[in-house]
Amino acid sequence: MSHVLAAVAWPYANGPRHIGHVSGFGVPSDVFSRYMRMAGHDVLMVSGTDEHGTPIQVQADAEGVTARELADRYNRVIVEDLHGLGLSYDLFTRTTTRNHYAVVQELFTALERNGYIVKRTTLGARSPSTGRTLPDRYIEGTCPICGYDSARGDQCDNCGNQLDPEQLINPRSKINGETPEFVETEHFFLDLPAFAEAIGNWLDQRENWRPNVLKFSRNLLDDLQPRAITRDLEWGVPIPLDGWRDRNDKRIYVWFDAVIGYLSASIEWARRSGDPEAWREWWSADAQGKDARGYYFMGKDNIVFHSVIWPALLLGYSGEGDKGGEPGELGRLNLPTEVVSSEFLTMEGKKFSSSRRVVIYVRDFLERYDADALRYFIAVAGPESNDTDFTWAEFVRRNNDELVAGWGNLVNRSISMAAKNFGAIPEAVDLTPEDEALLAVAKAGFATVGELIGKHRQKAAIGEAMKVVAEANKYLSEQAPWKLKSEEEKPRQGTVLAVALQVVSDANTLLTPFLPHSAQKVFELLGGEGVHAPMPRIEEVEDLDGGPGYPVLTGDYAVGARWESVPLVTGTPLAAPKPVFRKLEPAVIEEELARLAG
Repeated sequence: MSHVLAAVAWPYANGPRHIGHVSGFGVPSDVFSRYMRMAGHDVLMVSGTDEHGTPIQVQADAEGVTARELADRYNRVIVEDLHGLGLSYDLFTRTTTRNHYAVVQELFTALERNGYIVKRTTLGARSPSTGRTLPDRYIEGTCPICGYDSARGDQCDNCGNQLDPEQLINPRSKINGETPEFVETEHFFLDLPAFAEAIGNWLDQRENWRPNVLKFSRNLLDDLQPRAITRDLEWGVPIPLDGWRDRNDKRIYVWFDAVIGYLSASIEWARRSGDPEAWREWWSADAQGKDARGYYFMGKDNIVFHSVIWPALLLGYSGEGDKGGEPGELGRLNLPTEVVSSEFLTMEGKKFSSSRRVVIYVRDFLERYDADALRYFIAVAGPESNDTDFTWAEFVRRNNDELVAGWGNLVNRSISMAAKNFGAIPEAVDLTPEDEALLAVAKAGFATVGELIGKHRQKAAIGEAMKVVAEANKYLSEQAPWKLKSEEEKPRQGTVLAVALQVVSDANTLLTPFLPHSAQKVFELLGGEGVHAPMPRIEEVEDLDGGPGYPVLTGDYAVGARWESVPLVTGTPLAAPKPVFRKLEPAVIEEELARLAG
């Protein structure tokens, strides 16, 4: 058994999340975590809402509320949406807890003590009309390296190079289009070049990463520059140094505090579990003989923060950069095992954009369609290794032809026939080679599907699971148990249905990480009792250190199915099943396209 950390990208709390967001960080991380738990590993899945930075403050000002009020609102919306999708977080928290502040400040002071944080005078971008600092991501212009005309002030998405806003050609504010002013200001910088060798050595040892992630990360090492980790703003974690901690105009930059959230959330989870040191099982690099692995899930626009910057922070805290140093009080910390980055999901051929109304919010989707229908689409057709387009026509086709007509039909007709003719799971006698072959296909699926999920090839994994479903449907059609009506044929009819029901049970287990809501229903239709696919719950908690209370996602995931074939018990009562999935009418396509058109 291994200790497996599933570190999931932190959604920004300036609005509701759309299905493009959850296709990158949400569903893939949950599929992986559910499988790993079922396979017997000790999983810690953590994340929360990212709530600091100027974008939150800018939007709060526009709405006439405080930054905290805005963050509170969207923290709750996001928690409820992720709960609706069934994402099995051990703890989904937020970056405005006092626990998070303390952990961020601990890493900052240790990095500064080890010499990896340096003070510099630099140019900061400000709005001429408001005098407020403009965040790097709110400045656009032409990239000085590749000429891309929509480069951001922190990074060019076209060539991947890190940038500073003053480097942009013809910079402009994304808020109001004005040209920013650049004024001298004093800030702290992370000495990224001091980690180039250590990160390069670490990347050279990475195996089985997605090639695009590894190549992109290595290319970033060619021109690492010191990176600012403080900003002129009033909303964020205070700088924990004398002469700075009480200033209202300087805060730790949001990108620095957000990545530390993986660690602070793990510590918060441990404190809430009753064992404040439990987090070390997943994080401590000093433990001997322990197999701890950390997997980080995000969209491709976040690769640099997880494959270069976060490892640099961990190395610097542990005293393992070019300048050496001593570990902080948390000890030496593990680096990521793998950075699992997804590509982008587009919609009807267009990039998701709330401002342009090219968007499907998770909440709106779940009000009209089943969570597992979306989870299935993301798993089978999502942006795992290439940008993928979500179209309503394809969503309806996948739902109707694969979920309803494929998997749902197998469940319905096998249980219906067994319930009608036997009232219970019948006995299997005198198995034929055809019976044995199908049972073997289903059992073999556990190794095949499990290995693919473990390698983050979820499209291939769910494809293999659905092949088992297809083989079972073919078997039923060929064996035609509905034609076996005489008393002499009754044992054979029972055997065919018993075999089919066993394969339904096995296929249901194979599909459980992908389709947990329907998996629980199928389990119960087969006479199962108790929890098959554990679900998260929303809890209202108090801040551990005296701050305001907030909602978290958590759950008890020690219960539920194991990753193995479990023989069904002959004689278990069966009732006529209700459909597991809803067929969608073609009119859905026209309705949704009309809604999108406004």
